[in-house]
Amino acid sequence: IDALKKLKLASADSATDSVESCLDCLLKALAHNNANASEKVQEMGVLSLLPTLLAPQSSCTPKVANIIAEVAKNEFMRSPCVEAGLIPPLVQLLHSKDQEVLLQTGRALGNICYDSQSSKEQFASTNIAEELVRLFQKQAEHEKKEMIFEVLAPLAENDVIKLQLVEAGLVECLLDVVTHTVNGERDEDVAQLKTASDLMVLLLLGDESMQKLFDAGKGSVFERVLSWVPSHNHQLQLAGALAIANFARNDGNCIQMVESGIVQKLLELLDRHVEEGNVTVQHAALSALRNLAIPVVNKAKMLSAGVSDTVLKFLPSEMPPVQFKLLGTLRMLIDTQVDAADQLGTNSKLVERLVEWCEAKDHAGVMGESNRLLSALIRHSKSKDVVKTVIQGAGVKHLVVMAMSEHMIMQNEALVALGLIAGLDLVGAEKDFVGAGLVQVLHKLLSDERTAPEIKYNSMILICAVMGSEPLHKEVQGLAFIDVVSKLRSHENKTVSHQASLTEQRLTAQS
Repeated sequence: IDALKKLKLASADSATDSVESCLDCLLKALAHNNANASEKVQEMGVLSLLPTLLAPQSSCTPKVANIIAEVAKNEFMRSPCVEAGLIPPLVQLLHSKDQEVLLQTGRALGNICYDSQSSKEQFASTNIAEELVRLFQKQAEHEKKEMIFEVLAPLAENDVIKLQLVEAGLVECLLDVVTHTVNGERDEDVAQLKTASDLMVLLLLGDESMQKLFDAGKGSVFERVLSWVPSHNHQLQLAGALAIANFARNDGNCIQMVESGIVQKLLELLDRHVEEGNVTVQHAALSALRNLAIPVVNKAKMLSAGVSDTVLKFLPSEMPPVQFKLLGTLRMLIDTQVDAADQLGTNSKLVERLVEWCEAKDHAGVMGESNRLLSALIRHSKSKDVVKTVIQGAGVKHLVVMAMSEHMIMQNEALVALGLIAGLDLVGAEKDFVGAGLVQVLHKLLSDERTAPEIKYNSMILICAVMGSEPLHKEVQGLAFIDVVSKLRSHENKTVSHQASLTEQRLTAQS
């Protein structure tokens, strides 16, 4: 506290020696108890003194930048640093020739913008992107490049700054780093290759920056990144697959990429990793395939290229991220594809694995996706053989549970699949419907005022479909469904009210 008081006095008098000794004292305090000392700095209004002490020629500058870097390690100090106007003078210091000033300035900027949305917005209105790229181009030393990377990575999370960095020529710099380090065996080469390729993928997360680099599929950057996929370097394979997944964020890009033969490269990569088993590469390549499979015109092409066969090789995987992407890829592929849904839905090994994953309570994503795929196999194939395979694999009870999901889209998918099961093989499914309490579930859905109209409609369709089964019919009568359904005749949704009338007639006729 004494040092802070002296610092306020000394900075007012411009007494350099006195300021330096106070700064030394403050750095020791920050090293000893950072959070406590940082709080005192804020309480005593010292941050507002620091911009004037960041003069390019001052001998105090590296210490002041070091103090800012230390203070900004604390999340609660990042916004105050922005509010104190520290960003513009720090950005200007990037012109400095003094290596210590550059190092401490980089640390300060990196720490201020780490995990702070408000500071990134402030940075976006400065010319920091150009300054950092210009500085990066000049650097030969590994440590200095790493320092700049540390500032670039958090900044590049902001979409405006992403585009500024792309326009300032950062991508070309990163591609150069990759070219020079890809065959390097030194630790620093490996580190730089990872940082540069990771940063490249980060730049592709912004829609504008991604489209600029895609350049209608003719961009030199796009072509260079594609060449990473067949590489023998796992880091580049990973970055290449992630880049494709990012480029595949709109239908136009996806259609163009599938036409250009990118699927084959991804399948070859996945085939290598059935044996090599690098989980991050598997996950990235499956993500890319899943995104590419979204446009309807791509599905048949990808299926005929053998995508489902390659994806099924990863069924034994015990890694939830791989399981999740595998399920999502298959679900996208079979959407509207009757033959593929039929073929996969009669694959008893796949259905068994899906049923197993429907119980993966520790991994909600895997559990949700396996339920959705199970339902999709039935909905898109509308096949009695698929229904039979699902019944034999003990999958029906999971679809009944899915009908009570908190997500309306999943409820709907479950009800449509259950309706098809009831229509195609009610006798075979009867025991499972009774065991899973299907009729009670439908009663809950129809009684609850919060249930969406679409869900009420499909629940009534399903009630009518199960009336042909004696035990289920008895359960329907026992729960007085007519009372619930007759109330729905006055529902504001015309489709629901019309279906309620039809269902009431059916229930009355069969009572």
